[in-house]
Amino acid sequence: MSTPNPPTSTQPTPGWSDSVLGNHAMRPSVMQLNIKDVPSLYNAYIPVFTDGGIFLQTSRSYALGDELYVLLTLPNDPQRHAIAGLVAWVTPPGQPAGRVQGVGIRFPSDQRAAAVKVKIEALLGDLLTSGRPTHTI
Repeated sequence: MSTPNPPTSTQPTPGWSDSVLGNHAMRPSVMQLNIKDVPSLYNAYIPVFTDGGIFLQTSRSYALGDELYVLLTLPNDPQRHAIAGLVAWVTPPGQPAGRVQGVGIRFPSDQRAAAVKVKIEALLGDLLTSGRPTHTI
């Protein structure tokens, strides 16, 4: 005697799964960001987000709330940090004052992102209070 197979779901798999998704689900984009020096890190870091964030120069269109998976390399750090964040800042093309087109990713509230935030803020040191403009603020 055999048991019947359980019903299968046609709903997309939530989260960051590599499984096959339904037609209406979108997988998050993946971007690499290799920051080579501290001034570039200062321009990209977004300290106003509670958990930290990073700006990525891109001509691709994103909307607020889009999921974006960032592989981030910091200056003098051979490790690549994987951050699964949400788009929380958008700078569209053609902005005045030489603003760079791109998106700001808000780091998630997890231990991995918190460790990256600590590393970034240690690298930036007193620059965090300099008041110099960045790509976002």
